[in-house]
Amino acid sequence: MKKSFSIRDATVADIPIILQLIRDLATYERAPNEVRATETQLIDVLFGEKPVAEALLAFEDETPIGFAVFFHNFSTWLGKPGLYLEDLFVKPEVRGKGYGRALLIHLAKIARDRGCGRMEWAVLDWNEPAIEFYKKIGAQPLDEWKIFRLTRDGIAKLAES
Repeated sequence: MKKSFSIRDATVADIPIILQLIRDLATYERAPNEVRATETQLIDVLFGEKPVAEALLAFEDETPIGFAVFFHNFSTWLGKPGLYLEDLFVKPEVRGKGYGRALLIHLAKIARDRGCGRMEWAVLDWNEPAIEFYKKIGAQPLDEWKIFRLTRDGIAKLAES
């Protein structure tokens, strides 16, 4: 029997599911002990007074099998918002069914409807299946750009300088 697939906006009640999917993603990305997020933090950043990100959940029948977390950034050159995809994850055991593509199509519709000038995301350089998948949907790698990051200690040090 063919399973049904659906995507919907996450709700506060979904926080435990989201946190588990974040942990599953971290395990897939070879960093299972790096997740510091808590349910309380996720409630605040996704559904609090000033939400900073949004989440979509993907289901096969009633089982959560994937998610996307995104937020808006801004392009000064375009003078338009962009949609930044922080995380896209489909459980490995259900890959190859078009679910990741369906999540990206859903996100593209959101970006289009909100007047975004572009969609962007980062991918680990060793994740060849994801890189090929993104190229197949028409995304272009920005090889001339490097991502820089300050973590909490670096932010504090710079702020105090």
